[in-house]
Amino acid sequence: METMPSLPQAPRTITILIVGDSKVGKTTFLSRISQRGSLEGTVSIGMLHDEDQPFVFQARRGPKEFRLEFFDTAAPVGWQNLDPDLVIVCYDISQRMTLIDMQRAWSKQVMAVFKKDTLPVAVLGLKRDLRSETDPNGIIYPEEGTRVAQEMRADSYMECSAITGELLDLVVKDIFSMALKTTTDTGGQSEGGCSTM
Repeated sequence: METMPSLPQAPRTITILIVGDSKVGKTTFLSRISQRGSLEGTVSIGMLHDEDQPFVFQARRGPKEFRLEFFDTAAPVGWQNLDPDLVIVCYDISQRMTLIDMQRAWSKQVMAVFKKDTLPVAVLGLKRDLRSETDPNGIIYPEEGTRVAQEMRADSYMECSAITGELLDLVVKDIFSMALKTTTDTGGQSEGGCSTM
């Protein structure tokens, strides 16, 4: 008896929501990672537009293919109407108020809207290149960002600069890894608290 060759399966879709105050760098981050090639070094960034959401990336793990769909707070459908597999809460490393808003407002809104105990949440500090040593009140060091992420019970803390490319490759790998873990039996949440990049 002949066996029929199996048809390739359609890529599994993973929805990733990126939230945070306006102007923290979410669109610049997504625009930069949407460019092909190296993410290192300063390059001209062609900006994505809100109406083009979702921003789609392809990923592969072994023989399985995945379609990662990124939405941000300006999603045309309204971010509260999504059913994300992973949420990334962002703040601007050079603006302390965005860190406070992330902890006091965004993390609470995310938990209130989605009401999923198993929803993995990551914290992403953006604009790392603007961290200023000359402004003692405005400096947000990685240790403080990590502490706030732990207080929020986030699964991961990361930071990068979309403009210079500093740590961008590592952040993208971590996000894709967390996203792909959401498709496994164990899920995308970290074991034992917040991991840092």
